[in-house]
Amino acid sequence: MLPQPPPPPPRSPWAGGGGGGGGGRGSSRRRAGQRARRSGEKEAAGGGGGAARLGSCPLPSPPPPEWRRRWPGRAQPRSNVPCRRQQPQPSPCPGAGEDTRSCRGASEDGDMGLRPHASPQHTPPPGVPQATHAMLRWLWLLGLPLVLWAASPAGGCPARCDCAPQLRMVACPRRRLTSIPEGIPSETRVLELSKNRIRCLNPGDLAPFPLLEELDLSENIIAHVEPGAFGHLPRLRSLRLRGNQLKLIPPGVFAQLANLTLLDLSENQLVILLDFTFQGLRSLQSLEVADNHLVFISPRAFAGLLGLRQLTLERCNLTALSAEALAPLQGLEALRLRHLGIAALEDQSLGHLPHLRHLEIDSWPPLVALAAGSLRGLNLSSLSVTHTNVSAVPAAALRHLAHLATLNLSHNPIGAVPRGAFRDLLRLRELHLAGARLAVVEPQAFLGLRQMRLLNLSDNLLSTLEEGAFHSVHTLETLRVDRNPLACDCRLLWVLQRRKTLNFDGQRPACSSPAALRGDALWDFPDSVLFDYFVCQKPKIRDRKLQHVSAHQGQTVSFLCRAEGQPAPAVVWVSPRHRVITATSSGRASVLPGGTLEIRSALVQDSGTYICIASNAGGNDTYFATLTVRGSPVNRTLGSGEANATARNDTQVLLKFTLDLKTILVSTAMGCITFLGVVLFCFLLLFVWSRGRGQHKNNFSVEYSFRKVDGPAAAAGQGGARKFNMKMI
Repeated sequence: MLPQPPPPPPRSPWAGGGGGGGGGRGSSRRRAGQRARRSGEKEAAGGGGGAARLGSCPLPSPPPPEWRRRWPGRAQPRSNVPCRRQQPQPSPCPGAGEDTRSCRGASEDGDMGLRPHASPQHTPPPGVPQATHAMLRWLWLLGLPLVLWAASPAGGCPARCDCAPQLRMVACPRRRLTSIPEGIPSETRVLELSKNRIRCLNPGDLAPFPLLEELDLSENIIAHVEPGAFGHLPRLRSLRLRGNQLKLIPPGVFAQLANLTLLDLSENQLVILLDFTFQGLRSLQSLEVADNHLVFISPRAFAGLLGLRQLTLERCNLTALSAEALAPLQGLEALRLRHLGIAALEDQSLGHLPHLRHLEIDSWPPLVALAAGSLRGLNLSSLSVTHTNVSAVPAAALRHLAHLATLNLSHNPIGAVPRGAFRDLLRLRELHLAGARLAVVEPQAFLGLRQMRLLNLSDNLLSTLEEGAFHSVHTLETLRVDRNPLACDCRLLWVLQRRKTLNFDGQRPACSSPAALRGDALWDFPDSVLFDYFVCQKPKIRDRKLQHVSAHQGQTVSFLCRAEGQPAPAVVWVSPRHRVITATSSGRASVLPGGTLEIRSALVQDSGTYICIASNAGGNDTYFATLTVRGSPVNRTLGSGEANATARNDTQVLLKFTLDLKTILVSTAMGCITFLGVVLFCFLLLFVWSRGRGQHKNNFSVEYSFRKVDGPAAAAGQGGARKFNMKMI
């Protein structure tokens, strides 16, 4: 004997109908819709909460068509199973004296008449297969309330919504709703109301759903949200308000959403973010504020968002990025700044974000350069600066990013990659420079990139990519050089030799020159013919006639050095002081197109022998020229072929020399006059001083006695002392 089935489980709002004429949230309109979906039965609904009857026993109504469409393959209660006893009484259950164990009304137990028929032998009723009988019994044991909730939309799902009981989900998109619909179960966890006509959210609209975890109100016409509208949703984790008409969010609207992790406010009409707009969202991890009319972000607008991990500011009217406004985001890891009108990234404007790892700057047309200190203080692992007007590799700004692993500089007007532009990025693994105007990659351009795995140079103006540009090609795994006018010569031979191990990312780089190979893909060449087609011609300087030029100081001097080869050779000059002069050199000396050396305002120290070096991948050629600069300044230009000065220049030299002599004579005369004037002034002072000392004795006498000398002469000369009279003038 089989055991009796267990008593029905407690009623749940997700289980649909119950006793008492109508099934809880049902209405006459819903019951009419339910009766219309029944398979031809016309009996009136009784106390079983909308259950169909055959004879005198209540049977489950057939599931609505949308139930079959949303959950195919689900076991469905059969409506053609006859009851054990069929009597014509209008009462839903047998009369007095009948066996009430075999069939009970829904009003008694709330099970909508789906309990298995009880009998001493537990055998199925006549005409009911054994498998069907067993299935009905197991449906009761394993979750009959869920089946009944899906089968009876009047009890647990609004008529204009779709419901998934196993997910506790109610979806009402595109229903033209103007408010929150009635009849939503209080145990709903996921509520989707997108693409409707809801205008505002008031306190209490969402209060009946305290277990709600995900709420989608995207693409409505919500223009105002009252404070407290989300106050009864402590479990809410995801809130989407994208595509509405919000212009201002009052502080405190989200104050009680402590568990919210995702907030989408994109595609609204927000103009300003006030202080403490997001106060209380301590668990928020992702914030979307794209496609708004933002012109200002208050300094404390993001206060309290200590757990924020991702922030997106896109298509706003911001003209500056406030470091003070971003300072509270201490936990921020990813920052996306797209389609903004900001012209410069100020020094250390992002330096207060110690955990920032991913920075994306996209579509800033006014941005022309990155300042040297704009990224100082950051510890980025990924940096993307795309669709701006940055015209050179920002080597100075990148110098501080020692842990950078991915760098994207695509779609910027960068024309060349100079030597050592990325030498400080020792951990860089991916470099993207696609869609730029890149025409030159200088030798050792990628010096120091020992860990580079991916290089994307597609869609540029490159004619070649030499092996000497890399620190080491052995670490390279993926190379993109497609959509470039490649010249297939010996410079690309290293690519073909590694084509079996290199990944071209499914693209086919092809030759643009020479004409015989135009359009041929690099991997179409057999190994046996590589050295026949991919060759280079050593450069040769055409005019090797010795150039010896004499010039005066201040002249402009030029030397010719025309070379030919395949590929076209690069020409540099070496000065007598061993300085290398190139086309990009600054100063008085530079190399013009065609290899001509030009020295402006020549000086005496420029004299000596200059060396022209023409080189390409096939070799090099050299040429010498001599310059002698005399000290006399001349206002004329001396070319490499000039031997004598013209009469006009001689006249200018004589005039200039005459003017210089007059200047010297005038200066000398002025100096002499000044000296004589000073001397006369000194004598005048002495004269005045002497006159101020009073009368002086001009005459005085001096007596002088001669020393005695032995001998006759001495005796004869004794006559006494002699006197001298002296007069002072």
